[in-house]
Amino acid sequence: MEKNNAKGWLYLLPAILFLGVFMIYPLIDVFVYSFEEGYNSASQTFFGVGLYNYSYVLHDPYFLQALKNTFLLVIITVPLSTGLALLISTGLSSIKKLRNLFQTVYFLPYVTNTLAVGLVFMILFKKTAYTDGLVNLMINWFGGKSVDFIDGPYWAKMFVLCFYTIWIVMPFKVLILTSALASVDQNYYNAARIDGTSKFRIFTRITLPLISPMIFYLVITGFIGAFKAYSDAVALFGTDLNAAEMNTIVGYIYDMLYGNSGGYPSFASAAAIILFAIVLTITCINLIISKKHVHY
Repeated sequence: MEKNNAKGWLYLLPAILFLGVFMIYPLIDVFVYSFEEGYNSASQTFFGVGLYNYSYVLHDPYFLQALKNTFLLVIITVPLSTGLALLISTGLSSIKKLRNLFQTVYFLPYVTNTLAVGLVFMILFKKTAYTDGLVNLMINWFGGKSVDFIDGPYWAKMFVLCFYTIWIVMPFKVLILTSALASVDQNYYNAARIDGTSKFRIFTRITLPLISPMIFYLVITGFIGAFKAYSDAVALFGTDLNAAEMNTIVGYIYDMLYGNSGGYPSFASAAAIILFAIVLTITCINLIISKKHVHY
């Protein structure tokens, strides 16, 4: 038995070393940096230890704006993208002919470069000297006024960012849910139809409980992915996200390290630990909720 345990640990050793070097050690290092006040990366010195870095970050208007943007992005995009993906997957599962073609079409945005998709969205929404964009053209057709979605009001920019994020994550969720729906045992459906059960009741009482683990997985990964959003905002609004008021927490961390306000690893570390705490808390809450609503 001891030989088997030793052999098992030997197999796990490469993964443990990888996690230790690239995940555990950096996390501990960032945690330590977050308490070092006035840290200088060139001389590797600091003048004190305390909570000043956290206080500074939590009172920084740029961080508060990034926090607001990130939470709005999470609250809007995760439920909408998951619900739409479930609706589309259910429709695809009911189509016998051309199902593979439709699945391929829906999956195409997932394999397309993020910045390329952002360029397309800029063409659709951005007002220029030559055109107001295709979306504004459609708005004008219905008698509405043009809106500057890229450089205009905050609500318009947030709408484009949420729309873009949903478009990007939708293909992966459709793929996962389509596979989950295909794995449901048809005998359950046949028995329900024999009993005269309505389609809505079949969906809520059979389909949703059986695919609930996949839905829960998408919700968890959706929350984590939305909290880590950064490239989406850059693709739409450029690298100066603070000026556009569209920065995210990850963008704030990057700016503190390398941006115009860069050179402050202690502040960046404090912001990273705050982000880690937020994601961990929400993940734990989802795990608690899943015990009542997810059926394995």
